[in-house]
Amino acid sequence: MTTLRRRPLLTVLPAVTAAALILGVSGCGDTTDSTRQSDAAVQQALDGVIEQGIPGAQLVISDPSRGTRIIRAGTGNTATDEPIPDDARVRIGSNTKAFVSTVVMQLVDDGLLDLDMSIEHYLPGTVVGNGNDGNRVTIRDLLQHTSGLTDYLAAGGARPEDIKPGQLLVGTSAQPSEHFSPTELVDIAMSLPPGPAAKDKAVYSNTNYILLGMLIEKVTGRPAAQEITTRIIDPLGLMDTYFPASRETQIRGSHPQGYHPIDGIQVDVTDGDVSWADTAGAMVATGADLNTFFTALLRGDLVSNDRLAEMKHTVPFDRSPQDSYGLGLVRVNSSCGKEIWGHGGGIPGFGTSGGVDTTGRAVTLTLNHIPMSEDAFVAAQRVVDAAMCEE
Repeated sequence: MTTLRRRPLLTVLPAVTAAALILGVSGCGDTTDSTRQSDAAVQQALDGVIEQGIPGAQLVISDPSRGTRIIRAGTGNTATDEPIPDDARVRIGSNTKAFVSTVVMQLVDDGLLDLDMSIEHYLPGTVVGNGNDGNRVTIRDLLQHTSGLTDYLAAGGARPEDIKPGQLLVGTSAQPSEHFSPTELVDIAMSLPPGPAAKDKAVYSNTNYILLGMLIEKVTGRPAAQEITTRIIDPLGLMDTYFPASRETQIRGSHPQGYHPIDGIQVDVTDGDVSWADTAGAMVATGADLNTFFTALLRGDLVSNDRLAEMKHTVPFDRSPQDSYGLGLVRVNSSCGKEIWGHGGGIPGFGTSGGVDTTGRAVTLTLNHIPMSEDAFVAAQRVVDAAMCEE
């Protein structure tokens, strides 16, 4: 990622997240030349994250030559001081977008979708009002964040005063208590004028992926969560990955507690209705499952070679100028020159980052607190870089 100052992860309203911690791994230390030294370097980097006030960190490294290993630091529960479990399930935030984009590309492979057709063609009357026009927004635009549509989470440039009382993200709760439908989330975005649609630059907006979830359901006749399950989760055997059921508030199975600052106090926000994130960021998985998913996707197991090539066609990215955004994938260059593909995600209580390099090494870093400062964010980057650049 860039060595310049990065955009804060929580960009507009201090008590909530835009569900969009993007992976970043550059600008870090030297690579090491032995297993012992490399694991020590990773452990040191993990300890550096804890020093920045993050309660716990877990790194899952899946390597073709060495198998999978897990390195951790800190605590998964500040009340009991238990570590993050090896099989920890966490909310993966915007990594959900990579699952959604994969299903969309499968539907293109199936001849059911055209990337360059407008969203108005598929969802007539949905993107309309206040200058929003679905005729000017293609499916490709939604996938690549070149639509210009304002983020319903107000992270795409909307001012806090533009969000009406009672609407999403107003107040001090990290997890809104209300239950939201995808249509309600899009309606919030449509109540605000769009930004300029720069077709040659990704301007991140969670609204795009809520619309893509609605599109999947319209084309298939089945909810996006069901399509993600039958097309990706089940075929890959991702036993610890799922899309939460409607109004489901707890994380199933083994998991750490997730924390978020509210009014200056560290609050446990593990449980909550994440319908507000939906197909932009509601899924749950383990680090090992994320490694399996991204490895399979980038190996060409889930979409055709042509579709994968389109997913890897990138444009500059507003959230990290030295990285680039494809169709649900982010491309990052490591400090040792490796090309890494993945996504990343942040949602109150949890942050995940990582990716897969060209050798097949996959890395996922899980934190049970979103990095809230520049130093914490850079410390998290160093962990991924240390794991990716070891020999």
